[in-house]
Amino acid sequence: MSFTAAIQSALSQYATFRGRAQRAEFWWFVLFMLLGNLVFGLLDGLVVGPILGFSPFSGEGAQPLGSLFSLAVFVPSLAVGARRMHDTGRSGWWLLINLVPVVGWIVYLYFASRPGEPAINAYGPPPRQAGALRASRRA
Repeated sequence: MSFTAAIQSALSQYATFRGRAQRAEFWWFVLFMLLGNLVFGLLDGLVVGPILGFSPFSGEGAQPLGSLFSLAVFVPSLAVGARRMHDTGRSGWWLLINLVPVVGWIVYLYFASRPGEPAINAYGPPPRQAGALRASRRA
């Protein structure tokens, strides 16, 4: 799965917490969020901050662009994270382990990096098979 296909897939399934997501879709979306936060953070620091009367990157001003971007990708990131957990055979509720500082993040990263189950599990067929099933139903 390419970068753009992963982003399109994640955003087209904006609030779909059912089904499964491939490792590539999840990690490309994580990279998209990191790059988006970096770009909007730079824009906030270089452009928006001085417009609002703050010195560039002073840290004392608001970051409206970064905040809007984070708000826009919040639900899709939860959805793709839950679908990723489903692909590894775990409930989407495992996302709550991120609330445990450090140890929770490590456990979540471990789970997210595991390969998906190759067969149909309780959350549906593997992502590639699910796409093929949807395509065959349309024909």
